[in-house]
Parts: sequence; structure tokens; C-alpha cells
Amino acid sequence: MAHLRAGLIGLGMMGRHHARVLRELEGVELVAVADSFGDPHGVAEGLNVCASVDELIDQGIDMAVAAVPTILHEEVALKLAAAGVHCLVEKPIANDSASGLRIASAFEAAGLIGAVGHIERFNPALQNLRARLEAGELGDVYQISTRRQGPFPARIADVGVVKDLATHDIDLTAWLAQSRFVDIFARTTHRSGREHEDMVMATGLLDDGIITNHTVNWMSPFKERTTVVLGDRGAFVADTISADLTFFENGTFQTEWESMAAFRGVSEGSSTRFALAKREPLKMEHEAFRDAILGESMNIVTLGEGLATLQVAEAVLDSAKSGTSVSLFDLAI
Repeated sequence: MAHLRAGLIGLGMMGRHHARVLRELEGVELVAVADSFGDPHGVAEGLNVCASVDELIDQGIDMAVAAVPTILHEEVALKLAAAGVHCLVEKPIANDSASGLRIASAFEAAGLIGAVGHIERFNPALQNLRARLEAGELGDVYQISTRRQGPFPARIADVGVVKDLATHDIDLTAWLAQSRFVDIFARTTHRSGREHEDMVMATGLLDDGIITNHTVNWMSPFKERTTVVLGDRGAFVADTISADLTFFENGTFQTEWESMAAFRGVSEGSSTRFALAKREPLKMEHEAFRDAILGESMNIVTLGEGLATLQVAEAVLDSAKSGTSVSLFDLAI
């Protein structure tokens, strides 16, 4: 396998995990790290801590992971693109879609691999669910519902729950269905005293007619990460905390009530919990990014997909502000 020199900028809560995985990744060597605020978690492990992305680039890197605050994504990514460095940028792709479009355009123009860290796609339960949907095991898909709740994460300072957490659900929903959002309606609340929203409930429509709903907050005293896909033959339930996937099969619904005879219903059937190989999603994400750079596969979340997710997130915020449904047909995604 080719040897890639990797750099990491941003040594905070996520940065320390990226550093660990980069050091474990076959064919990749972490040669440089950077953070203008130093190294609070001891990520460097003997490497010099660069003060800027420019210093990081000067170390002669082939690829980089950008785990800086969202507001800095554009500045860092554009400098990496100009220097010919492939980049995995943490989600969301940028602070706003105009910035995200500039990032995506820069990497496309330079012929570089750019990816967005929507790590949920690499969760074993969702990977297995995606394969089963593609194989037609559920038949027609009717609805995708997600719940993502938990306490406030101290790592977040510059965005609200929509861009920080709901972007996971927007991305994984469109990816599971292989269909884009075309309409969204949402409500948000501000209960924590911060500038940004801390709770959101959203209902969406995908291009293929699937309806969606999403409950997301960081005001709950428990953690929940659940995706339910309902279809013609039953429902899949994925718990992405435990990486468990369960299938609930439709039973038969019999009625002798003449006026109800035309109603097509189901009853409770058998359930099956699948045994899955449970590899770390972050490592799988890094492997996919490495392999994309080497031209071996393109299983990454592309910058274009990251931009589409951010545009839907902005539509969620617009809907909550206006109190009306927002159409996404006219967006350049």
C-alpha cells in the first residue's frame, strides 16, 4: 500500500480521536499536527505542534484532517486545496452553504479528494441496513424516522443542534433512501440560554415519496440514537449507540368486519436481531478516505453530499423561523 503523509489540524475533543486512528491506519503516517491553542489532550506525542494550517502544509503532507471549529472550515480547507492536499473536514462542511460551495468547488477544480466527516454512515448497523434496503429486503420504503437526543456537549460553541446533530440524520436519511430531500417543515426551541437552538423537530419529504421525521436535542438526560425504516414488509430499527440492527416483520391482519375489509393493515410478527461485525466507525471513515485518495474506492461522503446536507439544515432553520414548509427543489444540490 502507498505511504501517505498525514496532517491533523484541530487538537480538541474530536482531534484526539482522529490522531489515534491516523496512527493506527495502514499506509498512513501522521507526521504533523496543528492548533493555535496548543495541545490540551497530548495528541502530538513528540511531534511539533504547528500554530497554523500554513505551518502544517510546510511539513510536506499529502492528506489532512480538519477538526477545527466550523467557522474556520473554509479558511483551512481552501488553503489545503491550494497546496494540493486532500482533506477530510469534520461535519458540517462549513458554517453556511455559500462557504461550503466554495470549498467543494476548490477541491473539484484542483482534482483533489475532499470528504466530510458524517461518521454515522460508517456505523455498522446503518451500513448493514443500507445493504439490506438495497437488496430489497424491506420492499417499498414508506418512512424514515430518527431520534438523536442527549445532554449538551461541551465541545460545541459555534453552532446549534441543527448543524451539529441534525446534519447526521439528514445525511443518513438521504443516504439510506438514496433520495434527496425536497420539502421540510421544522420547529426549534431555545431552552438553554444560548444563542443557538437546542431542540428541533422536523418533518420531511424525499424525492421518491418517502416521508421522514427527526427529533433532535441536547437537552435530554439520556442518550438516544435510533433510526427506524418502515416499509412494505416490516421495519428495521437501528441503534447506533450499540450498533444493533433489528428487523420487525409484519404479521397478517385478518378482519371479518365488512366495512373494514378494504383496510390494509398489519399485526405484530417475528423479530430478528442481526449479529454484526462491529468495527469502529471512525476507523472505517478514515479507511474510506485513504482508499479514495489511492483511487481504490469512493465510499466517502463527498463534499457535494456534505453541501446538500448543509442546505437542508439551513432549510430546517428557515422553516422554523418562518413557520412554514420550505421547498428544496430550487437548491443547487
